[in-house]
Amino acid sequence: MSTRPSYGFTTTVLHNDRQKNIEHGSPHKPVHNSVTFGYADARDLAEVFQGKQSGYRYGRQGNPTVSALEEKITKMEDGIGSICFATGMAAIGAVFQGLLRKGDHIVSSGFLFGNTNSVWQTCADQGLELSLVDATDVKNVESVLQENTRMVFVETIANPRTQIADLARIGELCRQRGILYVVDNTMTSPYLFKPKAVGTGLVVNSLTKSIAGHGNVLGGALTDTGLFDWSAYPHIAPNFRKQAPAAQGLAQLRAKALRDFGASLSPDAAHQIAVGAETLALRMERESANAMAIASMLEADPRVAKVHYPGLASHPQHALALQLFKAYGALFSFELQPEIDCFDYLNRLKLAINATHLGDTRTLVIPVAHTIFFEMGPARRAEMGINDSLIRVSVGIEDTDDILHDFQQALGN
Repeated sequence: MSTRPSYGFTTTVLHNDRQKNIEHGSPHKPVHNSVTFGYADARDLAEVFQGKQSGYRYGRQGNPTVSALEEKITKMEDGIGSICFATGMAAIGAVFQGLLRKGDHIVSSGFLFGNTNSVWQTCADQGLELSLVDATDVKNVESVLQENTRMVFVETIANPRTQIADLARIGELCRQRGILYVVDNTMTSPYLFKPKAVGTGLVVNSLTKSIAGHGNVLGGALTDTGLFDWSAYPHIAPNFRKQAPAAQGLAQLRAKALRDFGASLSPDAAHQIAVGAETLALRMERESANAMAIASMLEADPRVAKVHYPGLASHPQHALALQLFKAYGALFSFELQPEIDCFDYLNRLKLAINATHLGDTRTLVIPVAHTIFFEMGPARRAEMGINDSLIRVSVGIEDTDDILHDFQQALGN
């Protein structure tokens, strides 16, 4: 008897729902909009609530359509389980809300998405100790570790300056010290990189971005890779210690973060994300190729002062990116020479859209210092290397020649 083949990334995503029985032979899990779920035997209802048998309690904590998406994300990340949330920021907030306590110490990359930076500052105001470091070198992480360090948090590729964390060596450091390692995989996506390969315990994905891919739905996810020993984590509540050790982290997150704070992903949104995910690999390949073409063109033009893209040999972590990632992703940023006003340049673009967002099928551009990073102030922007002329680009799937011409003509004759 032949064994079932090990399918590739896209095949797995396309056919995952069909591994279980679906009504009427549909290739997709249908949208279940019910908020409540009834049981013929009240004892079964009680056992579901007590965690003694599987089942659904209430829409805020789970739904068959959302569960189907969670299974897809888990397989994408080679994990043991996932929880979906209403947004990517809700997923990040769940990590802090569900797992950390006053007096804990967190080490984070200083090169962070603006809203994540804001959440960290809120956590610090509420009694958590925070160390922001240059995570491109593991030595900077190791130098600030304390007895009460509970978590190290990094992004794979930083938004917007594209610094790459010392992912593998940080993972090994966390393994040796028994520290939870959390990696935000949004900029790379599970297609270009699997954080489990570098020892990550929890993976964050903003499903809004490349996984959904079309700029029409919000969502976020946490995936447990199975590598972290939750039995040694001090903040697991007694009720969740009754679970198998591998299940304790997600069980507490689903209750203390998803249930208690209610940032639930809707069934309709879950369905949209699941359909979008089917073309993730195809889109990432096209977007990465387009980004490489535009970044190379801009770097060669004397009117451009600097281009930040891991695919360029000039990037400080280019060799690391080549080692870790299938491709270099859809995001890059660049700085114009001082005599060119960044707003005038942006207004001359015909195809690229002035908008905030990432991982869309359309190319999006934004003046970073004046918009998404304005709130943090000039001092913090300077620490992150964000100049006033910095333009962030999220490259889409347009025909390469068309989008190349657009960025070139905007420079002027």
